[in-house]
Amino acid sequence: MSKFFIGAAFGLALPLAFAGAPAAAQFGDAAACRSGGGPTGSAILVNVNGFRERTGSLRVNVYGSDASRFLARGQYVRQINVPVTGSGPMRICIAVPRAGRYAVAVRHDLDGNGRSGWSDGGGFSRNPSVSLLSLRPSYDSVAFNVGRGVAGVNITLLYRYGLSIRPAA
Repeated sequence: MSKFFIGAAFGLALPLAFAGAPAAAQFGDAAACRSGGGPTGSAILVNVNGFRERTGSLRVNVYGSDASRFLARGQYVRQINVPVTGSGPMRICIAVPRAGRYAVAVRHDLDGNGRSGWSDGGGFSRNPSVSLLSLRPSYDSVAFNVGRGVAGVNITLLYRYGLSIRPAA
């Protein structure tokens, strides 16, 4: 296991394999996470879990420090799209331009059609609560600091069940 550590969203130091979890395939800028931050010196390793179904695709958007751009169409710093794997958590590495404040939004497109639907899942860094009346959390509730190296963030996907939004059972 690598000797460098991931600074988690809450300032915790976690080993690269997320606290002893089995190593999982990485997608996106995997080399940046293996090298401790890549050419810019900073990266985010997003660990996505809680899939309702293992179909479709996963879109990971990283937003920078400008809160007015959070969740605005096309205003992300980086976007990674990958097919959903058959099992386990998915780990997506994203090299970011510099150390700073970032927010991550993930969407599970169940049917892989590229459009948002009621059956699709989603989640955010720091796992805020959302509801049908408040689907978009505030930037401050999801933002976290990324220093030099690799910052780890765990995201549990949420799905609509009737009139509630919650993790898959």
